Amino acid sequence: MLALRPNCECCDRDLPANSPEAMICSYECTFCRSCVEKVLSDVCPNCGGGFCPRPIRPQIARRAGVSIACQPATTKRVCSKYSREEMRAFAAAVKDIAPQVR
Repeated sequence: MLALRPNCECCDRDLPANSPEAMICSYECTFCRSCVEKVLSDVCPNCGGGFCPRPIRPQIARRAGVSIACQPATTKRVCSKYSREEMRAFAAAVKDIAPQVR
């Protein structure tokens, strides 16, 4: 199950569980749409993969036990071990390679 991390790993912006601005890679690295577009060029600085919008967990349990209230997002904040410049440089090196062949 997705952890639904509460913040952008680049700028530390809050990304609530229902935020349409949250983007994730296949390892659940979480960044805001602005950092993905302006800093990372759609390249995850941790794995080199691409991003997609993070799914939004249902607010209401229309099936028993399946909602944000039953399975809440994590509160553990994650920040990248790389500086913004290291992220930008890594992204620049691979951004012209399509995500499916990186």
